[in-house]
Amino acid sequence: MSSAAFALQQAIFSKLTNDASTVTALGGARVYDDVPARAEFPFVTFGQSTERDWSTGTDEGYEHTITLHAWSRGRGRKEAQAVIAAARDALHDQALALTGHRLVNLRHEYSEVRRDSDGETFHGIARFRAVTEVDEA
Repeated sequence: MSSAAFALQQAIFSKLTNDASTVTALGGARVYDDVPARAEFPFVTFGQSTERDWSTGTDEGYEHTITLHAWSRGRGRKEAQAVIAAARDALHDQALALTGHRLVNLRHEYSEVRRDSDGETFHGIARFRAVTEVDEA
């Protein structure tokens, strides 16, 4: 069985790269775990994630924190905010199919956009909380 964290990441990747609003905001399906050299802006990357035991007396489960980063070289924060909003709308409270696991819930916790230290890149951050259970079927 695959790990719950990896199954969740795969489902999020699939949702974002197939969501019309997210793809439009990005100008393509530019969602990466490992950013290719000279990637075109804007794009989204997977950031830090955590997984902890959330089991009950009868079910094996996990609580996850997933961080997505949006990177933009657009003028001002508008582009980064649009990418974050599209990803939030695509994921918040959605029922995603996970391999070997069942998604109990997926909730947006917070977002922010800031200017990066290089002075020309805007960096958006969106954090999500998810709970998964092992699929016994």
